[in-house]
Amino acid sequence: MSTPAANPADPVAVPGRGGLHEVWTQAWPTVVTMTSYTVMQFVDSLMVAQVGPLEVAAQGNGGIWSFTPIAFVFGLLTVINTFAAQNLGAGRVDRVARYGWAGIWISIAVWLVVLVPFAAVLPWAFAAVDHGEALVAAETNYGRIMLLGGVLLLIAKSMSHLFFGLHRPKVVTVAALAANVVNVVASYILVFGADGVPALGLPGVPGTAALGLEGAALGTVIGVAVEAAIPLAVFLGPTLHRELGSRSAWRCGLAPIRDLLRVGTPAAAQFGNEIFCWTIFMSVLVGKFGEVHMAAGWATMRYVHLSFMPAVGFSVAATALVGKAIGAGDPDRAARLARTALGMALVWMTACGVFFLLGRDQLVRVFASGGETPAETVEAIVAIGSKLLVCAAVFQILDAVGIVYSGALRGAGDTLVPGVVTVVFSWVFIVLGGIVIVNTMPQLESVGPWLAATAYLMALGVVMGWRWESGAWRRIRLVPGIEAEAARVAPLLGGPPTADAAGAVEDLVEEWGADPPQPPAGG
Repeated sequence: MSTPAANPADPVAVPGRGGLHEVWTQAWPTVVTMTSYTVMQFVDSLMVAQVGPLEVAAQGNGGIWSFTPIAFVFGLLTVINTFAAQNLGAGRVDRVARYGWAGIWISIAVWLVVLVPFAAVLPWAFAAVDHGEALVAAETNYGRIMLLGGVLLLIAKSMSHLFFGLHRPKVVTVAALAANVVNVVASYILVFGADGVPALGLPGVPGTAALGLEGAALGTVIGVAVEAAIPLAVFLGPTLHRELGSRSAWRCGLAPIRDLLRVGTPAAAQFGNEIFCWTIFMSVLVGKFGEVHMAAGWATMRYVHLSFMPAVGFSVAATALVGKAIGAGDPDRAARLARTALGMALVWMTACGVFFLLGRDQLVRVFASGGETPAETVEAIVAIGSKLLVCAAVFQILDAVGIVYSGALRGAGDTLVPGVVTVVFSWVFIVLGGIVIVNTMPQLESVGPWLAATAYLMALGVVMGWRWESGAWRRIRLVPGIEAEAARVAPLLGGPPTADAAGAVEDLVEEWGADPPQPPAGG
């Protein structure tokens, strides 16, 4: 297969192009995509909040317990982005498709070997952390549905990271937006059925049953199925088959799987272990103080997700941009682009911190007053949640540093040290620190574990910032034959970002079926 020549319109292929424009062009679809995942969860949570606070706690606990085994695989799949971007930057596009297939086969294997068996034992896990009988039943039903649909989520993420690495994030953006629309419609119908939401004046759908919390889980799985189907159709479509040999690469062999395991295992440990520690944090440490505290904690966490997921979008963009720049032999450009992505994330998360401080009471009340909740329970949830949002406001800036620079380090293939640091810090701060505070200062109640989590995120941001600025990532080589001199970290570039939001759907149609202009010969 011939290798396409550099596209003159490709911002990475044009030396000296402005960093803000370049990062924004790659990042806005990624930010929209990551934000859309959070909006999907947020909207589902708002619907569940109309049922009652116990269901809010059950959705949070069931969701995070079911996501914990998935999270380890998520961390592994992120390096599909790295390998795709570095091979793209090095002009070796014939190697890219097999990493997408490796992600698919890993997803199916994990679903069969891990997720399905875990669904069977889930009720014992909840019973072990001493939750009430009604809460355990609700958590189990929600978590099992999410686990059984987990294969769709893993395949969707494999495809997402492939397209991010190919610098075609609009495909993922369209898929995510379509999934959100489907999820909202499906969840509304399945949660409320024919009754609708009389308190808000919203009608129901005649002839449908109200499934409540389980309906929210089913709606999410339906949305994720759409999210997986669209990029998979593009990946297997005629354009990418012609460019990458995507259909022919389904027998990916062991080599790309070994590559993903070799580089991705530290990332898997980093992400999966962190989610496991957050699971202990929310369901055990915060859960120790009862369902009201869990409801307040999950209300707070929904807003925290809204703040950090756009930053995760900048992090994923940084992975792709850094990977491609290094693949092209330009570590200076990688350094500049990572710092530009960080600057954009800092603006967003700082604004979120101010918003949390100013509107904390009203923000928590949205999740506290559904169903027939007694007024004193509502006020208790608001009082607790408003304190937790102050903690969330404090860690926003350093959390942005940790999130974006983790993605940049992953793009360079630097996953071992960040992985080890995250594992150690999450256990020392979130788990052990939380246990110490809960037992020595029980009067702080659930605010105590949140103080430990705040210390964790701030410490992690400092270390990830130091690791990137140290330049150790410049010595790593994932794609053979790349030779580049290490140079100083370049400063941020000025100039306003240029949005390129128009035409995402048209781009998707072109990717799947239309004959694109052929690249110049000799590539």
